[in-house]
Amino acid sequence: MPSVYPPPRAWRIGLYVTAWFNLLSALVGMVGLTAGGGLGIPLEWLKGSVFTSYFWPGVILGIVVGGIQAVALAAQYGGYRLSWGLHAAAGLTMMIWIFVEIAIMLVWSPLHGIYFATGLIQTTFAVLALGAWPTPFLRRDPIRARVAETRQTGRR
Repeated sequence: MPSVYPPPRAWRIGLYVTAWFNLLSALVGMVGLTAGGGLGIPLEWLKGSVFTSYFWPGVILGIVVGGIQAVALAAQYGGYRLSWGLHAAAGLTMMIWIFVEIAIMLVWSPLHGIYFATGLIQTTFAVLALGAWPTPFLRRDPIRARVAETRQTGRR
């Protein structure tokens, strides 16, 4: 499948917007969870997990989730083709973060839905930028179509 390079402007802007939103959210979340006393989130939600406070989840949020967003943005600003794969990894990291957070806390909030959606949108734009579109899904490969026709008719 041919790669689309450079990707259309709308996809690049979509990646900038979602990555900046995710990066800033991760950094604000890190500050709130580490220095802000857990943002008022009840400690009971961590019961049964390896964490006794929100400090380390905040550090992980800022360093891992925010870090991959920053790396993807830096690669995109630098014009590296690798940036599209990094954006895909950043979006997947955001979605995994949300899954793990829900699994640990056993609580769901609309923010989980918003951040999962931003991760999904970022991953989708990245996959599009990597060239997964605009090949029509139902377009037939001419070589395979000819082979199938030959099998049906028995002629070469």
